[in-house]
Amino acid sequence: MAITPLMPVYPRSDVRPVRGEGAYLYGENGEKYLDFAAGIAVNILGHGHPHLTKAIQEQAATLMHVSNLYGSPQGEAFAKRLCDLTFADTVFFTNSGVEAIECAIKTARRYHHVHDNRHKHTLITFKQAFHGRTMAAISATDQPKMVDGFSPLLPGFKVVEFDNLEAAKAAMDETTAGFLVEPVQGEGGIRPASKEFLQGLRALCDEHDLMLVLDEVQCGVARSGTLYAYEQYGIEPDIMASAKGIGGGFPLGACLATEKAAAGMVIGTHGSTYGGNPLAMAAAQAVFDVVANEEFLGQVRATSERLRSALEQMIPNHDHLFDSVRGLGLMLGVRLKSDSRAFVSYLRTRGILTVAAGDNVMRVLPPLNIEESHIREFIDGLSAAAADYEVPEAA
Repeated sequence: MAITPLMPVYPRSDVRPVRGEGAYLYGENGEKYLDFAAGIAVNILGHGHPHLTKAIQEQAATLMHVSNLYGSPQGEAFAKRLCDLTFADTVFFTNSGVEAIECAIKTARRYHHVHDNRHKHTLITFKQAFHGRTMAAISATDQPKMVDGFSPLLPGFKVVEFDNLEAAKAAMDETTAGFLVEPVQGEGGIRPASKEFLQGLRALCDEHDLMLVLDEVQCGVARSGTLYAYEQYGIEPDIMASAKGIGGGFPLGACLATEKAAAGMVIGTHGSTYGGNPLAMAAAQAVFDVVANEEFLGQVRATSERLRSALEQMIPNHDHLFDSVRGLGLMLGVRLKSDSRAFVSYLRTRGILTVAAGDNVMRVLPPLNIEESHIREFIDGLSAAAADYEVPEAA
């Protein structure tokens, strides 16, 4: 057979981790990597965090899975914790970010359906967005690499320029159900929305009874320096998708909604076999034990300032390669003057893991509990790599 046992949909690198400890990953032959990718913003407590590990071990020995046909003391407890900490009144648990997005889309449409506005089914979305890989999620984006070969896409989405309130307003019509937007675009190049933009979308939703749906899959759960990024914009959404860091590495997502927004989500409208299982809930509770307090969030903000400042000071020393730094909290992006993917690949050979994104951006997504020594190691390694790096000639 020519095809590999693992379906070849990823261009897998030569990094082959078998063990993790704190901010480091170790390969099959003992290679050591400083992990400033964190599983693409997932491993927010690093690898092998004792409180998270203990919670998973104890729950695995007690009860891993039953069914959502039964009552869920574990799910009820964590859902209440999320509601107490956020805008939400109710939560649906999923296994991934894209499943949380699917639930969010359905919730927004059902809201209008039960209010006899069934013509309101279109969500306005934004260029360079990434909401996942299901048919609904790729239908909500304009990226050719996401949609090539999967036509016909699902109807009900209209894509306009990101951070352009006038474009969003101009796209509204009688079918508009709401807006689906990342407060900070991740795959699109670590692009934070402006306050004016998100506050403007909130005002439009309030004026026209539309749903503001936030995708905080990547920027949520303390990554931005607040528990959720929307807190920094002076708004609250109607519906929000959360995932990645919420389980600290255990597969988990959540769709959060207000009571008003969830009016249509009644028995039989949605479901999940594994969503909210006791093992996932134990992991999530352990993560929130660590991150959902002002001391930890303040430390994220302080660490972000130190890392960002160090990057900004380094850039002029390698201005042939680096352009600028952007982002929120420990969701930072370094824009390159050449192909970021090639440089990210080169960094792996130097024992540093980062993530490429659109607009020639290198994503810097370390665990949220990194220390000063990790920042120094990253900056020193990045600077040395930049000095040795030969920029590929343009094709």
